[in-house]
Amino acid sequence: MFLPLHDSAPLRVIRFQLVTGLIILANVLIFLVVRYGTSPVEAARIPLSFGAIPAVLTDRAQLGATLQVIPEQLTVITYMFLHGGWLHLIGNMAFMWVFADNVADGFGHVGFVLFYLACGVAAALTHVAMSATSQVPLIGASGAVAGVLAAYMLLFPQSRILVLLFMRIPLRLSALWVLAGWFVFQVISALAATPGKSGVAWWAHVGGFAAGLVLTLLLRPLLLRRLAAGTRHLA
Repeated sequence: MFLPLHDSAPLRVIRFQLVTGLIILANVLIFLVVRYGTSPVEAARIPLSFGAIPAVLTDRAQLGATLQVIPEQLTVITYMFLHGGWLHLIGNMAFMWVFADNVADGFGHVGFVLFYLACGVAAALTHVAMSATSQVPLIGASGAVAGVLAAYMLLFPQSRILVLLFMRIPLRLSALWVLAGWFVFQVISALAATPGKSGVAWWAHVGGFAAGLVLTLLLRPLLLRRLAAGTRHLA
């Protein structure tokens, strides 16, 4: 629907988006290793071994012994570091680059990592709940990133976001409208999609965003105090 290019919210506490940069770097390096450092056969096996497969997680199917290299429960974490192609990777990492630094500014480095992983796990569990019999592996960071978008919307609603609408039209809009609109689009798409037919895990996006909303609402007073204190310190 759109690609974010830049936001107007400055960092107030942290000096550089170290943790978010490391998460982006990890995603890129894993993608490069899988795509260019393994054989086609091995590359095809990795999503089956490390992706979150609903039917496996709900005990409706089992992986072969050669594919199950980690406990199946851990795939709700490992799946978010795999991507299916360059566009999949670049899209997710662009959202991370624009929005995650300010969210990490509020949560702190360690808090942000825990928040990011929690949203990713919630996204996977939502997808599993809505597609319990699917044997297609879920991969990608978009569920975790959706939680980041929810946190940004609550913490920086008046920030101005420069986006490419429909990948063509540059617009500068408020974060509240951009991200609320993004979430509404995910919900509508999830409700309209035919189960098992869509190549996009819409419910994972919805679940990740919902988890980000709940966690940020619970912690919002503390996060806003931290950001306010950082503003006064920098001033």
